[in-house]
Amino acid sequence: MSEVGEEAKQVSYTVVRDDNGNVKLECPAMGKQFAAEEISAQVLRKLVDDASKFLNDKVTKAVVTVPAYFNDSQRTATKDAGRIAGLEVLRIINEPTAASLAYGFEKKNNETILVFDLGGGTFDVSVLEVGDGVFEVLSTSGDTHLGGDDFDKPLQMDPNILIPHLPEQSLKSCSDLLDSDPCWWVNTDAAVQELVRRLTAKEPNVSVNPDEVVLLGAAVQAGVLAGDVSDIVLLDVTPLSLGLETLGGVMTKIIPRNTTLPTSKSEVFSTAADGQTSVEINVLQVKFDIDANGILSVTAVDKGTGKKQDITITGASTLPTDETCPPCADKGREIKIKQIRFRSERMVKEAEKFAKEDKEKRDAIDTKNQADSVVYQTREQLKELGDKPGAAPGSGPAPGGSTGPSESSDKGPDGDVIDADFTDSK
Repeated sequence: MSEVGEEAKQVSYTVVRDDNGNVKLECPAMGKQFAAEEISAQVLRKLVDDASKFLNDKVTKAVVTVPAYFNDSQRTATKDAGRIAGLEVLRIINEPTAASLAYGFEKKNNETILVFDLGGGTFDVSVLEVGDGVFEVLSTSGDTHLGGDDFDKPLQMDPNILIPHLPEQSLKSCSDLLDSDPCWWVNTDAAVQELVRRLTAKEPNVSVNPDEVVLLGAAVQAGVLAGDVSDIVLLDVTPLSLGLETLGGVMTKIIPRNTTLPTSKSEVFSTAADGQTSVEINVLQVKFDIDANGILSVTAVDKGTGKKQDITITGASTLPTDETCPPCADKGREIKIKQIRFRSERMVKEAEKFAKEDKEKRDAIDTKNQADSVVYQTREQLKELGDKPGAAPGSGPAPGGSTGPSESSDKGPDGDVIDADFTDSK
């Protein structure tokens, strides 16, 4: 909660802390609190429904993009959201990397490119080498708290101020990377484009719509994973250094930032001094393993006893602990995994329930619209018949004044009643 204190004060909804100190979003209308993963899952569910309707086929798998500077906890939460939405997340890919896939798809020339991605709340810059189907990320940097919102807030306070220094300062941190061929944009304002053009002396490449370039790149990656696209090799990097805290509170890096993924590194640690009479673990071998999604796994081995313990780092999960979770006889990590799996399954069921309710509402609206259409057409036909010579005297509505299905209204019968009436009228 402490990490989002400032942001929580500026949003239109209520952000609260649950009993475990995790961030929740309060929904008074439903009398519930939702984790961020659940809200994200609702967005994904809507996208899946739209895609399924457009393709006329059920969508069950997806490649999801995230800001390049997302840490392990944020990436894990994104995968959780996909699972809650009923998706199998095939791969999590960095947004600048996805953009480069779209721009460099089917290009044969070797180029060093800069991808500049300034969004509503995040900012990423990546430098890649592209050519002959190989996309290698050389370096990436960014800020998960810099974006369009940061421009809006000062302008709301004083509309007369100008703030060109924000992206300029961010770009200067990557000044050693700017000797690239083209500069490609993602969701970038024209004024910011002009600033980057001035700083890099490069003309932007807008051959692909900047608003769609990330999703097109994700589609290319999905094609690669599905086997529909070949001859493409993607070499991404980890944006953050990973390591352990050692004597004196010093962080010892195991995997430096901008290391190509997937990767695996190990390090051996021993006691701080000879002759120590007590220590928790005498000699510890630690192995860090990051997969292609950027998810971290750690393995620790006690060299003295040979005991081994490994775990996939899930970060500080904001998913609620369900009080009906069945008791587990296992200890430690296995209990945590079972609890996470159980509450994820509960969230999936809730998401499916919401999706079912949405479908029922849509079906009711569709039925209402069809009924209204039949009423209108019937009235028009009756008018035409009434105006024709030779119409039977007194011809018109049947006794009771009904000309067909009852015209529906927002306060009228529900979808089932309208549907039954509509069917009878046929």
